[in-house]
Amino acid sequence: MPAKSKSQQKAAGAALAAKRGEISKDELKGASREMVESMSEAELEELASTPRKGKPEKVSKS
Repeated sequence: MPAKSKSQQKAAGAALAAKRGEISKDELKGASREMVESMSEAELEELASTPRKGKPEKVSKS
């Protein structure tokens, strides 16, 4: 599933870095902290690899 917004893609990238041990899990906040615990590395990689071009910064919850 591709990321729906730039912020979702960025959060997935941060969570992926923590999952791989590149950054500490203590550095994560909000959605990325939840993602690292609830998603596999493959799922995070798929979200993080989504191109940002043309994506909104955030998606409304409607």
